[in-house]
Amino acid sequence: MASTALSTPPAPPHGRPRRTQGRDIHEPHRAATPLELLFDLVFVVAIAQAAAQLHHGIVAHHTGSALVGFAIAFSAIWWAWMNYTWFASAYDDDTPTFRVLTMAQMVGVLALAAGVPGFFEGKFNAGVAGYLVMRVALCLQWVRAARGHPECQRTCLRYATGIALVQVGWLLFLLGTQTGALAGGAMWMGFGLLWLGEFSVPVWAERAAPTPWHAHHIAERYSLLVIIVLGEGILGASNSVASIWAAMDWAWSWDVSLVGFGCMLLVFCLWWMYFLVPSAEALHQHRDRAFPWGYGHVVLFAALAAVGSGLEVVADVLKAAKEASAHAPAAAGEAAAHGVSATYAIATVAVAESIYVISLWVLYRFISRVRQSDWYLPLVCIACIALAPVAVSLGVPLPWGLLLLSVGPILAIAYHEHGRRHCTEEFAVR
Repeated sequence: MASTALSTPPAPPHGRPRRTQGRDIHEPHRAATPLELLFDLVFVVAIAQAAAQLHHGIVAHHTGSALVGFAIAFSAIWWAWMNYTWFASAYDDDTPTFRVLTMAQMVGVLALAAGVPGFFEGKFNAGVAGYLVMRVALCLQWVRAARGHPECQRTCLRYATGIALVQVGWLLFLLGTQTGALAGGAMWMGFGLLWLGEFSVPVWAERAAPTPWHAHHIAERYSLLVIIVLGEGILGASNSVASIWAAMDWAWSWDVSLVGFGCMLLVFCLWWMYFLVPSAEALHQHRDRAFPWGYGHVVLFAALAAVGSGLEVVADVLKAAKEASAHAPAAAGEAAAHGVSATYAIATVAVAESIYVISLWVLYRFISRVRQSDWYLPLVCIACIALAPVAVSLGVPLPWGLLLLSVGPILAIAYHEHGRRHCTEEFAVR
Protein backbone atom coordinates (compact mmCIF):
# COMPACT_ATOMS: atom_id res chain seq x y z
CA MET A 1 0.00 0.00 0.00
CA ALA A 2 1.49 3.36 -1.00
CA SER A 3 2.21 5.92 1.69
CA THR A 4 -0.07 8.98 1.66
CA ALA A 5 0.96 12.56 2.37
CA LEU A 6 -1.58 12.98 5.15
CA SER A 7 -3.12 10.58 7.62
CA THR A 8 -6.16 10.45 9.85
CA PRO A 9 -6.86 8.21 12.84
CA PRO A 10 -8.49 4.86 12.06
CA ALA A 11 -12.25 4.89 12.28
CA PRO A 12 -13.96 3.10 15.20
CA PRO A 13 -16.22 0.09 14.66
CA HIS A 14 -19.60 1.01 13.22
CA GLY A 15 -22.06 2.26 15.80
CA ARG A 16 -19.51 2.58 18.60
CA PRO A 17 -18.52 6.05 19.83
CA ARG A 18 -14.85 6.78 19.50
CA ARG A 19 -12.87 7.39 22.69
CA THR A 20 -9.49 9.01 23.09
CA GLN A 21 -7.41 5.85 23.02
CA GLY A 22 -3.68 5.76 22.55
CA ARG A 23 -2.41 5.51 18.98
CA ASP A 24 -0.32 2.58 17.79
CA ILE A 25 3.39 3.45 17.97
CA HIS A 26 3.98 1.13 14.99
CA GLU A 27 1.10 2.48 12.88
CA PRO A 28 2.20 2.33 9.22
CA HIS A 29 2.22 5.42 7.01
CA ARG A 30 1.59 7.76 9.96
CA ALA A 31 1.85 11.34 8.78
CA ALA A 32 0.67 14.84 9.66
CA THR A 33 -3.08 15.37 9.53
CA PRO A 34 -4.82 18.31 7.81
CA LEU A 35 -5.73 19.66 11.25
CA GLU A 36 -2.10 19.60 12.34
CA LEU A 37 -1.10 21.50 9.21
CA LEU A 38 -3.80 24.10 9.91
CA PHE A 39 -2.57 24.31 13.51
CA ASP A 40 0.95 24.99 12.24
CA LEU A 41 -0.27 27.89 10.09
CA VAL A 42 -1.24 29.83 13.20
CA PHE A 43 2.31 29.52 14.45
CA VAL A 44 3.58 31.07 11.22
CA VAL A 45 2.04 34.35 12.41
CA ALA A 46 3.46 34.06 15.92
CA ILE A 47 6.99 33.22 14.73
CA ALA A 48 6.86 36.03 12.17
CA GLN A 49 5.93 38.48 14.93
CA ALA A 50 8.84 37.39 17.11
CA ALA A 51 11.32 37.55 14.21
CA ALA A 52 10.05 40.98 13.13
CA GLN A 53 10.45 42.39 16.64
CA LEU A 54 14.01 41.05 16.82
CA HIS A 55 14.78 42.69 13.47
CA HIS A 56 13.43 46.06 14.64
CA GLY A 57 15.34 45.80 17.91
CA ILE A 58 18.65 45.17 16.13
CA VAL A 59 18.16 48.06 13.72
CA ALA A 60 17.23 50.36 16.62
CA HIS A 61 20.46 49.39 18.48
CA HIS A 62 18.53 47.59 21.24
CA THR A 63 20.03 44.22 20.45
CA GLY A 64 20.41 43.06 24.07
CA SER A 65 16.83 43.76 25.14
CA ALA A 66 15.54 42.50 21.78
CA LEU A 67 17.31 39.17 22.28
CA VAL A 68 15.73 38.80 25.75
CA GLY A 69 12.26 39.53 24.37
CA PHE A 70 12.86 37.19 21.45
CA ALA A 71 13.98 34.37 23.77
CA ILE A 72 10.86 34.76 25.92
CA ALA A 73 8.43 35.03 23.01
CA PHE A 74 9.95 32.21 21.00
CA SER A 75 10.13 29.89 24.03
CA ALA A 76 6.41 30.37 24.65
CA ILE A 77 5.58 29.77 20.98
CA TRP A 78 7.78 26.68 20.75
CA TRP A 79 6.52 25.21 24.04
CA ALA A 80 2.88 25.56 23.02
CA TRP A 81 3.56 23.96 19.64
CA MET A 82 5.67 21.15 21.09
CA ASN A 83 3.17 20.14 23.77
CA TYR A 84 0.31 19.92 21.31
CA THR A 85 2.46 18.00 18.81
CA TRP A 86 3.48 15.27 21.25
CA PHE A 87 -0.06 14.98 22.60
CA ALA A 88 -1.56 14.68 19.12
CA SER A 89 1.03 12.07 18.14
CA ALA A 90 -0.22 9.89 20.98
CA TYR A 91 -3.93 10.74 21.25
CA ASP A 92 -5.25 12.43 18.09
CA ASP A 93 -8.66 10.74 17.65
CA ASP A 94 -10.02 13.32 15.14
CA THR A 95 -13.33 13.62 17.00
CA PRO A 96 -15.32 16.87 16.99
CA THR A 97 -14.29 17.43 20.61
CA PHE A 98 -10.61 17.07 19.73
CA ARG A 99 -11.01 19.46 16.81
CA VAL A 100 -12.84 22.10 18.88
CA LEU A 101 -10.24 21.96 21.65
CA THR A 102 -7.53 22.29 19.00
CA MET A 103 -9.31 25.36 17.65
CA ALA A 104 -9.35 26.81 21.18
CA GLN A 105 -5.59 26.38 21.31
CA MET A 106 -5.30 28.12 17.93
CA VAL A 107 -7.26 31.08 19.32
CA GLY A 108 -4.79 31.19 22.20
CA VAL A 109 -1.87 31.20 19.76
CA LEU A 110 -3.35 34.17 17.92
CA ALA A 111 -3.69 36.04 21.23
CA LEU A 112 -0.10 35.09 22.08
CA ALA A 113 1.05 36.37 18.68
CA ALA A 114 -0.76 39.65 19.28
CA GLY A 115 1.04 39.97 22.61
CA VAL A 116 4.53 39.25 21.25
CA PRO A 117 5.51 42.95 20.94
CA GLY A 118 4.75 43.29 24.65
CA PHE A 119 7.37 40.66 25.52
CA PHE A 120 9.99 42.95 24.02
CA GLU A 121 8.85 45.76 26.32
CA GLY A 122 8.57 43.66 29.48
CA LYS A 123 4.76 43.64 29.27
CA PHE A 124 3.35 40.11 29.48
CA ASN A 125 -0.40 40.68 29.88
CA ALA A 126 -1.69 39.86 26.39
CA GLY A 127 0.87 37.13 25.75
CA VAL A 128 0.26 35.34 29.05
CA ALA A 129 -3.52 35.56 28.57
CA GLY A 130 -3.25 33.87 25.17
CA TYR A 131 -0.87 31.30 26.61
CA LEU A 132 -3.38 30.48 29.37
CA VAL A 133 -6.09 29.79 26.81
CA MET A 134 -3.84 27.34 24.96
CA ARG A 135 -2.72 25.50 28.07
CA VAL A 136 -6.20 25.16 29.59
CA ALA A 137 -7.46 23.62 26.34
CA LEU A 138 -4.56 21.16 26.34
CA CYS A 139 -5.28 20.31 29.98
CA LEU A 140 -8.80 19.28 28.96
CA GLN A 141 -7.29 17.15 26.18
CA TRP A 142 -5.22 15.25 28.72
CA VAL A 143 -8.29 14.65 30.90
CA ARG A 144 -10.07 13.13 27.89
CA ALA A 145 -7.05 10.96 27.16
CA ALA A 146 -7.01 9.70 30.76
CA ARG A 147 -10.59 8.51 30.42
CA GLY A 148 -9.96 6.64 27.19
CA HIS A 149 -6.54 5.10 27.82
CA PRO A 150 -6.44 3.20 31.15
CA GLU A 151 -2.87 1.97 30.55
CA CYS A 152 -1.59 5.57 30.65
CA GLN A 153 -4.29 7.06 32.84
CA ARG A 154 -1.84 8.02 35.58
CA THR A 155 0.46 9.67 33.09
CA CYS A 156 -2.36 11.65 31.48
CA LEU A 157 -3.67 12.81 34.85
CA ARG A 158 -0.17 13.89 35.83
CA TYR A 159 -0.01 15.97 32.67
CA ALA A 160 -3.43 17.51 33.37
CA THR A 161 -2.62 18.21 37.03
CA GLY A 162 0.82 19.62 36.34
CA ILE A 163 -0.40 21.88 33.53
CA ALA A 164 -3.34 23.09 35.63
CA LEU A 165 -1.14 23.94 38.61
CA VAL A 166 1.34 25.86 36.50
CA GLN A 167 -1.51 27.78 34.84
CA VAL A 168 -2.74 28.82 38.27
CA GLY A 169 0.77 30.14 38.78
CA TRP A 170 0.61 32.05 35.48
CA LEU A 171 -2.76 33.52 36.47
CA LEU A 172 -1.31 34.72 39.77
CA PHE A 173 1.68 36.08 37.85
CA LEU A 174 -0.65 38.00 35.55
CA LEU A 175 -2.60 39.44 38.49
CA GLY A 176 0.64 40.34 40.26
CA THR A 177 2.02 42.25 37.28
CA GLN A 178 -1.31 44.01 36.75
CA THR A 179 -1.57 45.19 40.37
CA GLY A 180 2.10 46.00 40.75
CA ALA A 181 2.67 43.33 43.40
CA LEU A 182 5.20 41.68 41.08
CA ALA A 183 7.81 43.96 39.58
CA GLY A 184 11.52 44.12 38.91
CA GLY A 185 13.54 41.18 40.21
CA ALA A 186 10.55 39.47 41.82
CA MET A 187 8.72 39.45 38.50
CA TRP A 188 11.63 37.88 36.67
CA MET A 189 12.17 35.32 39.43
CA GLY A 190 8.52 34.31 39.26
CA PHE A 191 8.73 34.14 35.50
CA GLY A 192 11.74 31.82 35.66
CA LEU A 193 10.17 29.54 38.28
CA LEU A 194 7.00 29.16 36.23
CA TRP A 195 9.01 28.20 33.15
CA LEU A 196 10.93 25.67 35.22
CA GLY A 197 7.57 24.24 36.27
CA GLU A 198 6.40 24.07 32.64
CA PHE A 199 9.51 22.19 31.53
CA SER A 200 9.28 19.78 34.47
CA VAL A 201 5.70 18.60 33.89
CA PRO A 202 6.41 16.23 30.94
CA VAL A 203 9.47 14.76 32.68
CA TRP A 204 7.43 14.05 35.82
CA ALA A 205 4.37 12.77 33.95
CA GLU A 206 6.21 10.36 31.66
CA ARG A 207 7.80 8.61 34.64
CA ALA A 208 4.45 6.98 35.40
CA ALA A 209 4.19 5.34 31.96
CA PRO A 210 5.37 6.53 28.52
CA THR A 211 2.72 7.88 26.17
CA PRO A 212 2.30 6.14 22.77
CA TRP A 213 3.79 8.82 20.52
CA HIS A 214 4.83 7.79 17.01
CA ALA A 215 8.54 8.21 16.20
CA HIS A 216 8.21 8.87 12.47
CA HIS A 217 5.24 11.17 13.02
CA ILE A 218 7.13 13.23 15.60
CA ALA A 219 10.19 13.50 13.34
CA GLU A 220 7.97 14.67 10.49
CA ARG A 221 6.23 17.26 12.67
CA TYR A 222 9.55 18.72 13.77
CA SER A 223 10.80 18.82 10.20
CA LEU A 224 7.64 20.67 9.16
CA LEU A 225 8.28 23.30 11.81
CA VAL A 226 11.85 23.65 10.52
CA ILE A 227 10.41 24.43 7.10
CA ILE A 228 7.98 26.94 8.62
CA VAL A 229 10.78 28.73 10.47
CA LEU A 230 12.93 28.68 7.33
CA GLY A 231 10.12 30.70 5.80
CA GLU A 232 11.44 33.65 7.83
CA GLY A 233 14.72 33.25 5.95
CA ILE A 234 12.91 33.18 2.63
CA LEU A 235 11.02 36.33 3.63
CA GLY A 236 14.32 37.97 4.51
CA ALA A 237 15.76 36.89 1.16
CA SER A 238 12.78 38.32 -0.68
CA ASN A 239 12.99 41.62 1.18
CA SER A 240 16.74 41.86 0.53
CA VAL A 241 16.21 41.48 -3.20
CA ALA A 242 13.23 43.83 -3.20
CA SER A 243 15.13 46.48 -1.22
CA ILE A 244 18.15 46.61 -3.48
CA TRP A 245 16.05 46.32 -6.63
CA ALA A 246 13.67 49.12 -5.62
CA ALA A 247 16.60 51.39 -4.71
CA MET A 248 17.91 50.84 -8.26
CA ASP A 249 14.53 51.80 -9.74
CA TRP A 250 13.97 48.14 -10.69
CA ALA A 251 16.96 47.99 -13.00
CA TRP A 252 18.68 44.59 -13.15
CA SER A 253 22.26 44.25 -11.89
CA TRP A 254 24.73 41.66 -10.64
CA ASP A 255 24.06 42.83 -7.08
CA VAL A 256 20.40 41.81 -7.39
CA SER A 257 21.44 38.40 -8.70
CA LEU A 258 24.07 37.88 -6.01
CA VAL A 259 21.76 38.87 -3.17
CA GLY A 260 18.92 36.64 -4.38
CA PHE A 261 21.17 33.67 -5.04
CA GLY A 262 23.19 34.11 -1.84
CA CYS A 263 20.14 34.30 0.42
CA MET A 264 18.36 31.34 -1.17
CA LEU A 265 21.55 29.28 -1.21
CA LEU A 266 21.91 29.86 2.53
CA VAL A 267 18.30 28.85 3.28
CA PHE A 268 18.62 25.78 1.04
CA CYS A 269 21.85 24.68 2.76
CA LEU A 270 20.33 25.06 6.24
CA TRP A 271 17.35 22.97 5.11
CA TRP A 272 19.60 20.28 3.64
CA MET A 273 21.72 20.09 6.79
CA TYR A 274 18.69 19.45 8.99
CA PHE A 275 17.39 16.62 6.84
CA LEU A 276 20.74 14.82 7.05
CA VAL A 277 19.88 13.92 10.66
CA PRO A 278 18.22 10.45 10.83
CA SER A 279 15.77 11.53 13.53
CA ALA A 280 12.88 9.20 12.66
CA GLU A 281 15.05 6.10 12.55
CA ALA A 282 16.88 6.99 15.75
CA LEU A 283 13.69 7.82 17.70
CA HIS A 284 12.07 4.59 16.52
CA GLN A 285 15.01 2.53 17.73
CA HIS A 286 15.75 4.53 20.88
CA ARG A 287 12.62 6.12 22.35
CA ASP A 288 14.56 6.98 25.50
CA ARG A 289 16.41 9.71 23.59
CA ALA A 290 13.23 11.67 22.89
CA PHE A 291 13.33 14.21 25.73
CA PRO A 292 16.78 15.76 25.08
CA TRP A 293 16.12 15.65 21.33
CA GLY A 294 12.71 17.30 21.64
CA TYR A 295 13.74 19.95 24.17
CA GLY A 296 17.03 20.69 22.41
CA HIS A 297 15.25 21.83 19.27
CA VAL A 298 14.26 25.13 20.89
CA VAL A 299 17.77 26.51 20.32
CA LEU A 300 17.81 25.26 16.72
CA PHE A 301 14.38 26.70 15.90
CA ALA A 302 15.21 30.05 17.52
CA ALA A 303 18.51 30.28 15.63
CA LEU A 304 16.75 29.65 12.32
CA ALA A 305 14.22 32.40 13.06
CA ALA A 306 17.08 34.73 14.01
CA VAL A 307 18.75 34.02 10.65
CA GLY A 308 15.60 35.41 9.02
CA SER A 309 15.75 38.49 11.25
CA GLY A 310 19.39 38.97 10.31
CA LEU A 311 18.59 38.81 6.62
CA GLU A 312 15.98 41.52 7.18
CA VAL A 313 18.70 43.70 8.72
CA VAL A 314 20.86 42.98 5.67
CA ALA A 315 17.95 44.10 3.48
CA ASP A 316 17.78 47.41 5.35
CA VAL A 317 21.52 48.00 4.94
CA LEU A 318 21.44 47.14 1.23
CA LYS A 319 18.58 49.53 0.64
CA ALA A 320 20.30 52.33 2.56
CA ALA A 321 23.55 51.75 0.66
CA LYS A 322 21.87 51.90 -2.75
CA GLU A 323 19.88 55.00 -1.84
CA ALA A 324 23.07 56.67 -0.59
CA SER A 325 24.95 55.74 -3.76
CA ALA A 326 22.28 57.45 -5.85
CA HIS A 327 23.02 60.74 -4.07
CA ALA A 328 26.70 60.38 -3.18
CA PRO A 329 28.39 57.52 -5.03
CA ALA A 330 31.68 58.03 -3.24
CA ALA A 331 30.07 57.40 0.13
CA ALA A 332 28.09 54.35 -0.90
CA GLY A 333 30.43 51.92 0.82
CA GLU A 334 29.97 53.74 4.15
CA ALA A 335 26.20 53.76 4.03
CA ALA A 336 24.25 52.13 6.83
CA ALA A 337 20.65 51.66 7.87
CA HIS A 338 20.00 53.71 11.03
CA GLY A 339 23.67 53.44 11.87
CA VAL A 340 23.83 49.64 11.39
CA SER A 341 26.92 48.87 9.31
CA ALA A 342 27.20 46.19 6.65
CA THR A 343 29.61 44.26 8.89
CA TYR A 344 27.20 44.32 11.82
CA ALA A 345 24.30 43.27 9.61
CA ILE A 346 26.02 40.22 8.15
CA ALA A 347 27.45 39.38 11.59
CA THR A 348 23.89 39.01 12.95
CA VAL A 349 23.23 36.37 10.30
CA ALA A 350 26.58 34.67 10.88
CA VAL A 351 26.09 34.41 14.66
CA ALA A 352 22.58 32.96 14.31
CA GLU A 353 23.78 30.55 11.63
CA SER A 354 26.67 29.41 13.84
CA ILE A 355 24.30 28.71 16.74
CA TYR A 356 22.15 26.68 14.37
CA VAL A 357 25.15 24.65 13.20
CA ILE A 358 26.31 23.91 16.76
CA SER A 359 22.83 22.96 18.01
CA LEU A 360 22.19 20.75 14.98
CA TRP A 361 25.53 18.97 15.42
CA VAL A 362 24.84 18.36 19.14
CA LEU A 363 21.37 16.93 18.34
CA TYR A 364 22.83 14.79 15.56
CA ARG A 365 25.55 13.33 17.75
CA PHE A 366 23.10 12.67 20.60
CA ILE A 367 20.29 11.10 18.61
CA SER A 368 22.35 9.01 16.17
CA ARG A 369 25.44 8.00 18.23
CA VAL A 370 27.23 7.19 14.96
CA ARG A 371 30.76 5.72 15.04
CA GLN A 372 32.40 8.30 12.80
CA SER A 373 34.15 11.13 14.61
CA ASP A 374 33.41 14.57 13.21
CA TRP A 375 34.15 16.87 16.16
CA TYR A 376 36.17 19.10 13.86
CA LEU A 377 33.38 19.54 11.30
CA PRO A 378 31.32 22.18 13.17
CA LEU A 379 34.54 24.07 13.93
CA VAL A 380 35.47 24.15 10.24
CA CYS A 381 31.91 25.14 9.36
CA ILE A 382 31.84 28.02 11.85
CA ALA A 383 35.29 29.20 10.76
CA CYS A 384 34.01 29.40 7.19
CA ILE A 385 30.89 31.25 8.32
CA ALA A 386 33.09 33.76 10.18
CA LEU A 387 34.81 34.58 6.89
CA ALA A 388 31.70 36.51 5.79
CA PRO A 389 31.75 39.33 8.39
CA VAL A 390 35.56 39.44 8.30
CA ALA A 391 35.54 39.82 4.52
CA VAL A 392 32.85 42.51 4.61
CA SER A 393 34.77 44.42 7.30
CA LEU A 394 37.79 44.38 4.98
CA GLY A 395 35.81 45.94 2.15
CA VAL A 396 34.21 42.98 0.32
CA PRO A 397 30.73 44.03 -0.92
CA LEU A 398 27.85 42.77 1.19
CA PRO A 399 26.28 40.70 -1.65
CA TRP A 400 29.51 38.69 -1.94
CA GLY A 401 29.63 38.32 1.82
CA LEU A 402 26.21 36.64 1.70
CA LEU A 403 27.66 33.97 -0.59
CA LEU A 404 30.44 33.24 1.89
CA LEU A 405 27.87 32.32 4.56
CA SER A 406 27.08 29.11 2.65
CA VAL A 407 30.65 27.82 2.28
CA GLY A 408 30.70 26.07 5.66
CA PRO A 409 27.30 24.39 5.28
CA ILE A 410 28.22 23.19 1.78
CA LEU A 411 31.34 21.50 3.16
CA ALA A 412 29.32 19.84 5.94
CA ILE A 413 26.69 18.62 3.47
CA ALA A 414 29.32 17.21 1.10
CA TYR A 415 31.06 15.40 3.98
CA HIS A 416 27.88 13.73 5.24
CA GLU A 417 26.45 12.86 1.85
CA HIS A 418 29.73 11.19 0.90
CA GLY A 419 29.90 9.36 4.23
CA ARG A 420 26.35 8.07 4.06
CA ARG A 421 27.00 6.58 0.62
CA HIS A 422 30.50 5.21 1.05
CA CYS A 423 30.88 4.62 4.81
CA THR A 424 27.46 3.22 5.66
CA GLU A 425 28.46 1.42 8.86
CA GLU A 426 30.28 4.43 10.25
CA PHE A 427 27.23 6.65 9.71
CA ALA A 428 24.63 4.12 10.89
CA VAL A 429 22.43 4.90 13.91
CA ARG A 430 23.51 3.06 17.05
